Amino acid sequence: MQVRSFGKFAGGTVSEITLQLGTGAKAQILTFGAALRDLIVPAPDGEQRVVLGLETLDDYLNHSPHMGAIAGRYANRIAHGRFVLDGKAHQLPLNQANTHSIHGGGNGFGKRNWTLLHADQTSVTLALVSPDGDAGYPGTLVTTARYSLLQPATLRLELWAHTDQPTILNLAHHSYFNLDGSPDILDHELMLRAPVVTSVDTDLIPDGALRPVGDTPYDFRRARPVRSVDIAGERVGYDHNFFLRRERREPFAPGVELAHAATLASARSKLAMEVWTTEPCLQFYDGAKLNLPVSGLDGIRYGANAGLCLEPQHAPDSPNHPHFPTTVLRPGELYRQVSEFRFQPRNEPA
Repeated sequence: MQVRSFGKFAGGTVSEITLQLGTGAKAQILTFGAALRDLIVPAPDGEQRVVLGLETLDDYLNHSPHMGAIAGRYANRIAHGRFVLDGKAHQLPLNQANTHSIHGGGNGFGKRNWTLLHADQTSVTLALVSPDGDAGYPGTLVTTARYSLLQPATLRLELWAHTDQPTILNLAHHSYFNLDGSPDILDHELMLRAPVVTSVDTDLIPDGALRPVGDTPYDFRRARPVRSVDIAGERVGYDHNFFLRRERREPFAPGVELAHAATLASARSKLAMEVWTTEPCLQFYDGAKLNLPVSGLDGIRYGANAGLCLEPQHAPDSPNHPHFPTTVLRPGELYRQVSEFRFQPRNEPA
């Protein structure tokens, strides 16, 4: 385990913590945004970097699209930044085209410097206190995040939170994955255990409907390339929330169960990643808007589709759709999310 200064932010030091396993797996975590800056795992033909990251703190401050960060207090979108909780209306900052709120309103958890609580060779624990009224959210919220490297090549993220007043909460890990270092991920193969997708308008705000994925470009129930075209021959873009079918499950702790949500694979690197989570949904974003003016790790420039996001979370705009799973957290309750990113050799076609 190594801790080094990564720069200064808001009068404090941003630290980078390096975790390492004997298998060659290595992760670098920043206190800024509780962000996963780098992740290297063993692959059939050697070590492979599997996430996008930036070289300097200034690059994160000025150019990062939540790269590797924990998005919150409410990840994803809330329509018009408004919700009602226990009869009281709340207004959040409008940071999506001055119309909606996304990822906490522009200065969310992914843009704060978290406190380093503990670090050892294979894990790091960080914490963040969000005061009552922060960005319009009610209640003082205390959030803890722990990253752990597990044998032989798994990154586990555990998130806990508690509040002193009723509030809403939706946390999501926002890494951009690329399993082979190619310029884009369009030829990666993706499988999602998701029979329905959240129907959205042109602003990607849910209309309340859940659409079956069958016979649509959103059907990833069997592994297929991310690259897809519609009936008009136009390439399909993805920034959509999928409701998971939690049919392949594993016990994690009393009352906590992980379910297989997705598998991403690369024929080029012969590497695969399984995503397991406690969460009911997964946001799949294909990184189409990536176009960073600065170089990332190893001097690589990240253009469109350089990485994709698979974000375990609740559905966007859930507070305004009572039939979606609730995101309300009340005093005395413990929010707990566990997600694992498991790397292994890709299964070759028979």
